[in-house]
Amino acid sequence: MNKNTIFGWASFIMFLIGTALVLLGVLKYKEYAIGFSVVGIGFFAISWAFNALKGRV
Repeated sequence: MNKNTIFGWASFIMFLIGTALVLLGVLKYKEYAIGFSVVGIGFFAISWAFNALKGRV
């Protein structure tokens, strides 16, 4: 595995974690939905940054 593959997998895994957090907040823990959604969106942002770094580092 080279560095681009690692960045790709890290980006994909962080996207899945972000999606899971947002869905947990919306579907299961409605009283904490804002917190879960903010953290999930943060994971989306970091995932996007990792995807942007692919091929540049």
